Amino acid sequence: MSDNPLLEPIHGITLEDYSAACAKMGSGLSEADIAKALGVEVPVWQEANLLWPERMKQDETFHIVTLFGQYFGQADQHPKFSNLKATVSAEGGANTDRIKSDKSFYEELEVARQVAYEYGLDGAQWIADKYGITLGDFQIAASNWNAQIHQDIAADFDGYNERQAAYKAKYQQLFADAQGGNVADDIEF
Repeated sequence: MSDNPLLEPIHGITLEDYSAACAKMGSGLSEADIAKALGVEVPVWQEANLLWPERMKQDETFHIVTLFGQYFGQADQHPKFSNLKATVSAEGGANTDRIKSDKSFYEELEVARQVAYEYGLDGAQWIADKYGITLGDFQIAASNWNAQIHQDIAADFDGYNERQAAYKAKYQQLFADAQGGNVADDIEF
């Protein structure tokens, strides 16, 4: 284990447990589901859920936050949660698997989500409604693709930006059409 007392388990709940639990809650599991998987009562989970963020605030090295992000992205491999999934449609399950295995699909939906926000929609909810992908699963995919995307940007900055611009134009058109055009479409300069 670590010499860092901030990494000691809280009521038997390790940082790895906590991180995976947060990811799974974001994917639609209830506190009761989380507590059961961890083998604790709901109030014990709730207290750990309050105390882990406090420890993160105390950690001036950001080591705990870094580990949290790593473990969050690996939630599907956590032994207590690997077979525990929220009920989703078959299409939602397929899209969730796809966003975790298809980087282009993830990149496109990342842009779509941002454009939805720009058009005044809740982008995360739009992704959930349209594709059946929960915010937690989207964030797990983001965590998993982050390093590869940074490598892609370093290797082909212009190509990456061109793909992003094409996705953005596609979704700007989609959202503009859905709302009957953009606010300034009829203004001429």
